[in-house]
Amino acid sequence: MSRTSVTRPSNLPSFPRTRESSVFGRATLGPRLRGDDRTRFRCAKSRAAGFSLLEVLVAFAILALVGTALFRLFSGGLGNAAAADEYSRAVLVAESVLAETASVQPLREATTQGTADDGRIEWTAQVAPYAAPGVSQDQERGSEALPLRLFRVSVDVAFPGPSGGRRTFTLATTRLGAKDSR
Repeated sequence: MSRTSVTRPSNLPSFPRTRESSVFGRATLGPRLRGDDRTRFRCAKSRAAGFSLLEVLVAFAILALVGTALFRLFSGGLGNAAAADEYSRAVLVAESVLAETASVQPLREATTQGTADDGRIEWTAQVAPYAAPGVSQDQERGSEALPLRLFRVSVDVAFPGPSGGRRTFTLATTRLGAKDSR
């Protein structure tokens, strides 16, 4: 085989022949590697490609803290949902007892008690005469001559709270009813 030599055209710029590679002589890209240098560089590069034990432990610690916060938030949300469910059930019981007590005709002064939801919710309904605040004694005497009277119907409800204690609330309304003719 014959060997041919390649000559550079004279109109191209000449570049210096060094171990550093460059782009048009301006910026150095890094050393050119030959033979054994390449394998040493690959080994060093492969060793530096992973994470250190300290980095992994810090990542696990951060993950554990975030996970703990999320689990607390989730369990708190479940607790709030359970408390809201108990409160909703108690309100439904109170509304139904109030509607039933206020609809009885004729209205009479009385107190009744009961439970709902297998004894978890206790209620007390009371029908009592209602005296509006700020009414003078003359107006009170004048209203005694009328055949109707204003009654206050109230329902007190007690139910279990989220921390094991008892929670209570009262619903009340006013109704017109006939006076006792006793």
